[in-house]
Amino acid sequence: MFNHVGRFVHPDVSQGCQLSCIKMMRLTKPTLFTNLPVTCEDRDLPGDLFGQLMRDDPSTIKGAETLMLGEMLTLPQNFGNIFLGETFSSYISVHNDSSQVVKDILVKADLQTSSQRLNLSASNSAVAELKPESCIDDVIHHEVKEIGTHILVCAVSYTTQCGEKLYFRKFFKFQVLKPLDVKTKFYNAETDEVFLEAQIQNITTSPMFMEKVSLEPSMMYNVTELNIVTSGDQGESTFGKMSYLQPMDTRQYLYCLKPKPEYAEKAGVIKGVTVIGKLDIVWKTNLGERGRLQTSQLQRMAPGYGDIRMSVEMIPETVNLEEPFDITCKIINCSERTMDLQLEMCNTRTVHWCGISGRQLGKLTPGASLLLPLTVFSSVQGLQSISGLRLTDTFLKRTYEYDDIAQVCVVCPFLNNEC
Repeated sequence: MFNHVGRFVHPDVSQGCQLSCIKMMRLTKPTLFTNLPVTCEDRDLPGDLFGQLMRDDPSTIKGAETLMLGEMLTLPQNFGNIFLGETFSSYISVHNDSSQVVKDILVKADLQTSSQRLNLSASNSAVAELKPESCIDDVIHHEVKEIGTHILVCAVSYTTQCGEKLYFRKFFKFQVLKPLDVKTKFYNAETDEVFLEAQIQNITTSPMFMEKVSLEPSMMYNVTELNIVTSGDQGESTFGKMSYLQPMDTRQYLYCLKPKPEYAEKAGVIKGVTVIGKLDIVWKTNLGERGRLQTSQLQRMAPGYGDIRMSVEMIPETVNLEEPFDITCKIINCSERTMDLQLEMCNTRTVHWCGISGRQLGKLTPGASLLLPLTVFSSVQGLQSISGLRLTDTFLKRTYEYDDIAQVCVVCPFLNNEC
């Protein structure tokens, strides 16, 4: 549908001829017609008069006349809003209003933004001639990728019968608005996993159908979408089957990124990675008008592991009171020097270590790792924290303390209340 934008008439005073008028119109979808139903009860004075009028109204839905939504479409009454990520379409028409034939007509359409000037013309070749009352039509399309002021510049050059070259331009200025407000939060897990929470808010005045919200990870990560609940062989979105986002509503999306196997063992590499990926958002508005946004590369604050990183690779979820259980820790040298490590195990009020404290673990080169099996038991029931591990670099006489590295649920194995 056409939405009138502007009309410009160029007079050729010297030759007594007027070449053309140029019209620029924005191509937009229509909207569904709405009416205001007026009803009354049968015993009221109008009786069935209002009901009959609505039944005779061609814009109402037969059998559902009291609904505000009708079966007809309404043409755009104004220019409307243009949002970032949408496709701007415009119809350009150059009409020869004179009584003379003009030659070598070249119509050029450029879009000037704050950072660049784009040529949107479908063809850059000139039309040989344009007869009186004839026109040259062109339709241009552009996916809007910048917010702020945009200027559409339409330029027409032609040659008169006398051989004189003439030229005129028409400018149209419009603003591109931001449709979505996107906020991100990062959570760094001890297992090198990164959790991304994306909050997307619809800041337009109309509802949106969120067709796709996905995360394109960087080359070092694989991504798992956590917005789908798996039931059997099928998955259902946590937002339901109809994914609509009302004006000013906010929706949260969650993703889990795991390092690829070839990078998982390279602690120094993963430690310094700040680029996570980018969000790809696709939506639809009135009558299926499509919009798409891609964020810039999302960056996180790199976690500070220090010189040595310790993580728990294996630990049971539930253990019995005063019964030893095994855990496996992983030690990674995140520094740029070789370390000679010594392990010290310190008992706490609730957790007691089994084994020899003060034993040597050997040398660990930069980026290397080792698995450390340990045995421990708890003397208190409930959720207990595993603490009390100390690593000492004998080269520099520097000690690293590791407390609250994991938690375990301690239960009493007896059926009576002897515990």
